[in-house]
Amino acid sequence: MERTINSKMVLVTGGTGYIGSHTAVELINAGYEVVIVDNLSNSDITSLDGVERITGHRPTFVEADCCDRDAMRRLFESYNFDSVIHFAAFKAVGESVAEPMKYYRNNMLSILTILEFMCEYGRHNILFSSSATVYGDADKLPVTELTPRKPATSPYGNTKQMAEDILRDTVAANSSLRGIALRYFNPIGAHPSAHIGELPRGVPNNLVPYITQTAAGIRECLSIFGDDYPTPDGSCLRDYIDVVDLARAHVVAIERMTSGRCKCPYEVFNVGTGNPVSVMELVRGFEQANGIKLNYKIAPRRAGDVAAVWADTTLANEELGWHAERELSDTLRSAWLWERTIRGLK
Repeated sequence: MERTINSKMVLVTGGTGYIGSHTAVELINAGYEVVIVDNLSNSDITSLDGVERITGHRPTFVEADCCDRDAMRRLFESYNFDSVIHFAAFKAVGESVAEPMKYYRNNMLSILTILEFMCEYGRHNILFSSSATVYGDADKLPVTELTPRKPATSPYGNTKQMAEDILRDTVAANSSLRGIALRYFNPIGAHPSAHIGELPRGVPNNLVPYITQTAAGIRECLSIFGDDYPTPDGSCLRDYIDVVDLARAHVVAIERMTSGRCKCPYEVFNVGTGNPVSVMELVRGFEQANGIKLNYKIAPRRAGDVAAVWADTTLANEELGWHAERELSDTLRSAWLWERTIRGLK
């Protein structure tokens, strides 16, 4: 018997991860039923405990790899979700430079498998977790959704470009499929409750977890990669967005697709604050917000990094009705509260 599709059920791939768990919270709070699939390769199932403490509801969880066709077929046969938010991917720029095949195999095969089964099982809406890395080293800032994509500066960035193209072409070939790619800038912070946050395994690849681990004494010294970029203070400029603000953007994007308000079958939106902040400014902002002095040093530039990128968010503001709301100082306080909580620090 054909399964009735539930427009209020959402499959979240990679949903035990940092952005996925925060998005699960916002989806549940908005009245959605959430099914999470994750292979736990770079996340921890304890994030579901945090989601449950915040929302009072524990998402359905399936441990599986999105590249596993047999597992994905069982998933699509078992649950009647209409929408998919696809987070599952490897995401470290530096690691992708060192291990490109690992990134191409995982990140490409996962989205291909998900899209194949969406088409086969008649599921209609997919929201893709893209990245500002698709813009490469842009000629003009801030970047808009119409800014030409330049050659990626890392295999990770290339997988995001390629996945966007795969999604665009698949949507064009399937009249019942709708897709939105959200191009994230730099997600940071944690849920204000400190029940969920960024929990990297091993040495952090992202700046703020390294900052908080340095503040907690887990890391001896923070390395700032480069002080000779063509920016006001020589360090890279980025657009840092609170992870809760980012999670809310996923909810409004899903609502746009399920309500039929998309202006075309495939859409792209920048999700950032529109405010460039340098690495040095972020470090000093953390020190000021939390009353802590960090031990840091200047290190050589890191492969794959561009000097500056930040968003023009006009399209997301006007079409999605979404705006970044949280102040950077509050975000940096939430990151430190999360670090203290998981370390048992006062």
